[in-house]
Parts: sequence; structure tokens; C-alpha cells
Amino acid sequence: MSIDATQRSARFDPASFERFRFTGRELSDDGVVTLRYALDERIEFAETFTLPLPEGTHVSAADRARVDGLLSLLHWVAGVSYFKIAVPPAVVLEGPLPGPAAAALLEALYSEGLGEFAFTNRLPALPRPVFPRGAGGASAGAVDAAARDDASGPRRILVPVGGGKDSVVALEIARRSGREVSLFSIGDAPPIVRTVAVAGLPHLLARRRLDAQIGALNRAGALNGHVPVTAIVSCVALLTASLHGFDAVAMANERSASHGNVAWDGIDVNHQFSKSLRTERLLRAALSEVAAPAELFSLLRPASELGIARAFARLEDYHPVFTSCNAIFRIDPALRAASWCCDCPKCRFVYLILAPFLEPAALAAIFGRDLLGDPAQYDGFALLTATGGHKPFECVGEEQESLAAIRLIAAQPRWRDHAVVRRLAAEVLPAHAAADGDLEQVLALSDDHEVPAALMPDVRALLGA
Repeated sequence: MSIDATQRSARFDPASFERFRFTGRELSDDGVVTLRYALDERIEFAETFTLPLPEGTHVSAADRARVDGLLSLLHWVAGVSYFKIAVPPAVVLEGPLPGPAAAALLEALYSEGLGEFAFTNRLPALPRPVFPRGAGGASAGAVDAAARDDASGPRRILVPVGGGKDSVVALEIARRSGREVSLFSIGDAPPIVRTVAVAGLPHLLARRRLDAQIGALNRAGALNGHVPVTAIVSCVALLTASLHGFDAVAMANERSASHGNVAWDGIDVNHQFSKSLRTERLLRAALSEVAAPAELFSLLRPASELGIARAFARLEDYHPVFTSCNAIFRIDPALRAASWCCDCPKCRFVYLILAPFLEPAALAAIFGRDLLGDPAQYDGFALLTATGGHKPFECVGEEQESLAAIRLIAAQPRWRDHAVVRRLAAEVLPAHAAADGDLEQVLALSDDHEVPAALMPDVRALLGA
């Protein structure tokens, strides 16, 4: 049953629940995905995604057979948003069981993927639920291994966009490849709409509706916090791609996303765990196991955030329209920002890594303020190098690239007299070895990635010097 008025007024006790249940999933003819969950037999949840379909079509029996494995994977992955409400000790799957690769992905997402959540909620330990394992195996209509390894690479690429600089660089790499490219998003936040308009590419728009009970439960004492949302977005994008005949989803997750924020309970707690290379590889293995019709990789994986910023600085048409501040995407409309909030780690980090490649006036015009000229911003900028604490729980890069950016702007006449830059140069840089923040190492492209070889010349063309 759903939570009633009596339960809403009572204090919610997460410790009173024993099991998190995966109770069902459906894909309707008109593209609505319904995912069902429950905490014990007491509270039931239903989340929906409305997927775009090719014009004039509906989801056929053949479509369902082709994407059935992906639908199950989305059901399992998206459940993390409801599991975290109480973090019960057991999970129960009342339907198909994941194969070994999918179970390994889920156990990572429901443990390390909730590392920041557990750390900030001061849980006694990291959640470590065990997922039952089935035999795994292929479902109908899949792209076979030979097609995935085709030397020519993918033919049709779907690029998820969030309105930030990273997805802009990824879509431009995909465009440069000459392949058919479309964009994808869950929701149409203003930066997404503006980015799509500048890109001039087709856009497939999905909608997500969380169960309406979440707000009431949070107010009553449910556990709340960061979840591995990029894994959910990836699965929705893959499902959409498969229904539209795309053979690849190209994410915009960078090398820096693999590096954590703080050590705790035997792991490196990583705000960006679901964007990391480890998660990407776990997800790719699960996709092979369910024989998904489309593959997934990140076009930006070889690069650091600083390298991506250098490339983005050259894409001037997007400068007036992008926004990387996550305050725009807050669930509560009352807390949602309209543009850059200019007072969060993400705003400071993007400002810092763009500064070496843009004029001060141009960067201030993008943000509406000169953050490096505001002495009150110093502590926040210093924290990006882990000076004064650990790297913030936000989508920010490695301490080494923040140091590299500081070294660059401290040496540039256009920036070195800004109040924050002067203090960073005087107090932060001397506290680190001369080799820290080595620009050549930070900007070098890594070979540790899953980008198809056929697309690497385009990656190098945009992300190289």
C-alpha cells in the first residue's frame, strides 16, 4: 500500500524495515516505463519514465523482447533512490534475477554508489546489500559482440546532455565523427533547451516522475542524500537509444570522475562514483550480459576536466547558454536556481578551470560575477585543492588539476592581480611540491578508456593541444 495520512504524521523509523523489494516493471505501448518497489509489505512505490518514441509508432511485442534485459537493468538500478530511504539489510527481487555481471554492478551502486550518502548521514557503515544471482544470458534482438567490435565504430550515436560544458564537448566530438548524432535528456531544464538550440541536432526528451511519497517520507525522518544518478540516466538513455535504433550512447564522463573525495569505511568515497570508469566497465559488462541493443562509453574519459575546459573555451557559441551549476537541477522548485549560483564548489571549479583560457571580462560575463576578484570566495577555491579539508562532495575535478589551473592563472598578467589569485599563489601553491599540478601530466590524454578506436581521432582533435 501507499503511505497514508497517519503514517505521514508519524515519525518515520528507517531501522524498522527489513527488506527492500523489487516488485514489478512495465513498458506500455506509448512508452511509459513504470518501476515498482516496496519497503517490506508496508510502503509501496511507483516511479515512471515517459520515453520518446519514433513518430507514429508504439512499443511492439518485438520492441519489448529486444529491450527486456535493459528494462530489467533500469528497474534494478533506479531502485537505489527508494532503497536509500531506509537502507534495509536485505533486497528481494520478485521477478527476473540479475546475472553475475549485473549483480556486481548493483552491489557496487548500492554500496560505493551510496558512499557519500552514508558518510554524510553518519551511518555506522557503508550499506552492502547482496543481490541474488541468476544465470544471466542474452535476450532477443541484441547487437552481437562482432557488431560492438566493428572497426568502423558505431553508426548512430545518442549523446545525453545536461546543459553543461562536458556534454557540449562530447556532442561536438560525436558531430565531428560524421556519424548520425542525436541528443538526449531527462527533462528540459533551461540550460538543456539552450544547448540543444545552439547544437541544432535532433533531441529526444524523456520525463521522470519520482514517487510522490518521497517528500513526505523525507520530512518524517527518512534517510536522504546523494544517489548514483548518472547510472540511472545511462540506463534510460540506453533504453531510449534501443527503441530508436541507435547503436551507441556516448556519455560525457571525464577521467577525473574516477577519483574520490575522502577515505571512509574501507573505500574512497566518491561523489561521482556512477560517472567513474569502474562503474562504466561494470555497466558495460552488465549490458553484454543482458545483450543490450546499444553499447555505452564515455567520449571524454581520456581527458581531465582542465583539458575539457580548454576545448570548451574554443566553442564560443555555447558560452552564453551553458550552465554547469547543479543548483539548477534541485528537485524542490523552491530551492532551484535560475542560473549560476556563484556560491558552490561546482561554480568555483568551473570558473577556475576556464580562467586560464578566457579573458576575465568574458568569464565574468558568463557567471555574472568575478569570482576570482571576490576575497570571500578564497576558502572555497582553496578547498578545491583539499587545502583546509577534503575535496568537496560535488562534480569537481582532481586536486592536481585545480593546482595546475592556479599555477597557470598566477603566471598570467590578466589574472594574477585578482584578489583570490594573489592569495592562492601566496598561500596554497607554497604548501605543495613544485611537481604537484604538473600541467603536462594533467592535460595528457589517458589510454585507460572504452572509447571505440574509430572515434579516437575525433577525441584527440578536440581535446588535444
